[in-house]
Amino acid sequence: MQKNWLAFLATALLFLVLGILFCHLWLFHRHSRFRHHPPPQHAQTIPLNPGEWRFIVSGDSRNCGDVVMPAIAADSRKFAPSFYWHLGDLRAIYKTDEDMEAASANNGLILTCDDYHRRAWPDFISNQIAPFAETPFFLGIGNHETIPPKDEDQFVSQFSGWLSTPALNDQRKADGDKNPTAPKPYYHWINRGVDFIFLDNASGAFSPEELSWFDGVAARAQNNDAVLSLVVGMHEALPDSISSDHAMCDKKTSDKKTNDKKANDKSQAGCDSGRHVYNSLLNLQKRKPVYVLASHSHFYMNGIFNNHPPDQRLPGWIVGTAGAVRYALPHDAPADSATDVYGYLLGTADKAGKINFAFQKLNQDDVPDYVRQRYPAWFVPWCFAQNSQNLATKLEETTHRCPVGD
Repeated sequence: MQKNWLAFLATALLFLVLGILFCHLWLFHRHSRFRHHPPPQHAQTIPLNPGEWRFIVSGDSRNCGDVVMPAIAADSRKFAPSFYWHLGDLRAIYKTDEDMEAASANNGLILTCDDYHRRAWPDFISNQIAPFAETPFFLGIGNHETIPPKDEDQFVSQFSGWLSTPALNDQRKADGDKNPTAPKPYYHWINRGVDFIFLDNASGAFSPEELSWFDGVAARAQNNDAVLSLVVGMHEALPDSISSDHAMCDKKTSDKKTNDKKANDKSQAGCDSGRHVYNSLLNLQKRKPVYVLASHSHFYMNGIFNNHPPDQRLPGWIVGTAGAVRYALPHDAPADSATDVYGYLLGTADKAGKINFAFQKLNQDDVPDYVRQRYPAWFVPWCFAQNSQNLATKLEETTHRCPVGD
């Protein structure tokens, strides 16, 4: 009897010790997790009119994206967006990103090119997607995702979870796709009557297969009364815009006389396929509102097709303001354009599908404290004050290049 009693006490003591240990481990894990990605603060939501809803968009989060993207996530919570849409260029790839270099140096480490290429996209997931927490995150491909040693197939594989979400798979199934769960770098989904379409022009052109797919999506949208409007996102802007020196059918490329047949063919493909999409959307606009979003150029611009005659003009925005080194504006940029800024485009849709877009500028104070703790004290101010080609034409070289195979 005494032995049984002692065994019982020993068992109870063991469970008590294990329970205390488990609690300590759980508290440590919770503290560590919140130190890196604290739970979202439920700030008071800015009210909407009946039937309205919101979403947010930006692109180009290389260089200082690990600083700016968490600030976008934190600042946008006041709008309770239905989703965030990234328009491509996640990490630099051809060289190490300044934020990853600074974080490594802060820990007394050297970031080699081999380590950088291995960590670049997982870093994007941990430091740029994770801060959005419960907010759905839609992801686009940019030209930097195809710089060796990366390519489109690797992008699709790495980010398959974001390219084959239930919303995208369900839409592919509704469209009659024979393999609806297969992730693709171009996609669309319909949300409350708005058809959101992402087009892959990371190569500078739309492939024949993608154009055929787009034509099908556009035809269905035109004939579907449940589709009230369309928002078409991509990385490079469509040809012939105010920003056409850094877009599809790039002036600097298409105007250059060269004997390089491959380069000439690529430039012509960008011109032809981009204009095909533009003309299709222009035709669609006769039936319902169409809005065109791009990034690639690292500034904010509204009215990028205002250089077209009024009857041939699409509403268009560039919002490459999620952390990349800032570029100078074109000389003929519309008056409300802005560079040397970070931020995101806020879309507010009404029940009829009409959308109002407004740029939300971020300040240095919008960067969460847990982000600042990863870096030396000088780095966050540097991102806001110095990460600009307007200040230094050689700014792209502030970190070391990573040749293919290094």
